[in-house]
Amino acid sequence: MKKHISIITAVILCFALVPAYSQLGQMPGGSQFDSATAKLFGENTAFSAASETQMKSKSGDLMIMPGKMSFDAGKTRLEMNMADIKGGQMPANAAAQMKSMGMDQMVMIARPDKKASYLVYPGLQSYAELPLKEAQAAMTNENFKIVTTELGKETVDGHPCVKNKVVVTDDKGTAHESTVWNATDLKNFPIKIVHTEAGNEVTMAFKDITLGKPAANLFEAPAGYTHYDNLQTMMQKEMMKKMGGGMGLPPR
Repeated sequence: MKKHISIITAVILCFALVPAYSQLGQMPGGSQFDSATAKLFGENTAFSAASETQMKSKSGDLMIMPGKMSFDAGKTRLEMNMADIKGGQMPANAAAQMKSMGMDQMVMIARPDKKASYLVYPGLQSYAELPLKEAQAAMTNENFKIVTTELGKETVDGHPCVKNKVVVTDDKGTAHESTVWNATDLKNFPIKIVHTEAGNEVTMAFKDITLGKPAANLFEAPAGYTHYDNLQTMMQKEMMKKMGGGMGLPPR
């Protein structure tokens, strides 16, 4: 019975964490790495990097989420490990519970060109295919106005940077304001971005940056994995598999 409670808890944690993960990129339910954010990268339309996103809530709670990001002309891949997440009032045993369910490793792939995203769990050999929101699928929209104001010069993580206030206004007149540190030794790559989303302060930082196209297969759904058309069904089926021996639920 204790095992079953642990599995159910892991599933609940998964649903609770997906919105937080989503803040890191153009992922299911998220809007952080949408068209406006992509404009902050200028001519750097393809790269791979270690990423760290810090989300500070209105109440002062801080969640730190490291990962690895790959980007190519609007396509995004974000790899994360539950054990690496810190803060955000996460339960002390959350990582262990997620690992027991095979859900500690997560890969999120966004394909605006297909208006789809993939939420991949390597430990389950499964993925859910989800539609992208309209704003996320509009990565090719070029109708943006960008106003950049230099705020000064600073060194970030050993890189000489120009600190800029950047306001990106979309074709609907919505302005998105960010503070950006552009590394002059990395073709003005934005190694640090700070902005506010729904009252939360979000800081994105990048290290170990490789400029150039990542492998194309990084942005595809993994071959041989079980495909689901929604997250709820995937979690239900996988939970039934894990619990099948003890609660009368047959494995899939």
